[in-house]
Amino acid sequence: MTDSVLPRHPESATESSQLIQWISRFVMRMAIATLLLMAIGSATRVMNAGLACPDWPLCYGELVPRQQMNLQVFLEWFHRLDAALLGLSSLALFGVTWWNRRQLPAWLPWSATLVVSLIVFQGALGGLTVTELLRFDIVTAHLGTALLYFTTLLVIRMALVPYQGTGTVGQLPWVSLSAAVFVYAQSILGALVGSQWALHQCFGAAQLCQVMNSHIAGVVPASLATIATVWLAWRTPALSPLLRQFANWIAGLLVLQVALGIATFRLHLQVEPLTVAHQAIGAGLLGTLVAFTVLALRDRASAKATESTTSSGQSLPSAQSEPA
Repeated sequence: MTDSVLPRHPESATESSQLIQWISRFVMRMAIATLLLMAIGSATRVMNAGLACPDWPLCYGELVPRQQMNLQVFLEWFHRLDAALLGLSSLALFGVTWWNRRQLPAWLPWSATLVVSLIVFQGALGGLTVTELLRFDIVTAHLGTALLYFTTLLVIRMALVPYQGTGTVGQLPWVSLSAAVFVYAQSILGALVGSQWALHQCFGAAQLCQVMNSHIAGVVPASLATIATVWLAWRTPALSPLLRQFANWIAGLLVLQVALGIATFRLHLQVEPLTVAHQAIGAGLLGTLVAFTVLALRDRASAKATESTTSSGQSLPSAQSEPA
């Protein structure tokens, strides 16, 4: 995928390849840090630590609140620290890609621009969650943007990683893309349940039950689309080993996510680690589906390019054999 953008000179080609590999690894580290950030954010919410730091962007007017530090304050403070580091990393990615844009794929600097835009918007939402006292729509948008940021990083990573497809994916990319969209929508519904404490409200006062039930009903299309992705991948002959491995991961994450969802529901969200794990595994499932989709689309594109090259090569001799 990246060969076409490399300079003709061998020395420049080597430098460009090394730069792309560095960016790929850097982006993957950012994606892992984002997954950790979302897990910490979930822990902050379920432990009622969202307003442990009453001001923003500082915490009790300090960069490190030593006197007020406890578990809740630490969770909120560390959540902000991780977010700040991701912000700096996004700016670094933006600067590196635009500075070296002639050695990189044309789409990469623009993708880095999108990454910076999302993290700036995310930071603004983070501040509003504090100043607006955890208003549920802002909290939900905060998670939704974090997931978009996370998946954007994974798209960049999967577009840069070396990959050789087999050209057998067929319609599999569109099935997995549909599954990713359903899982993202289900994550947003879960955020609405969590940000409004809908499960507690429904069990305690029979309120907001429609919000909770919408999340429960959303399990069906998300699960069916994910199962269809795995089933088609398992039944596709000569599928790339990497795609088959991703399909196995998707199957395992789906089973684990459904089990965690049932457990958190039956325990009424009383076990905080289960609730945090439920959100983290959901984000992991979404990310794996997105990674699978990008690789499958690359597989499909390479197959079409091969067919085009083959057909052009076959038509050349016949054209040359015609009399002048």
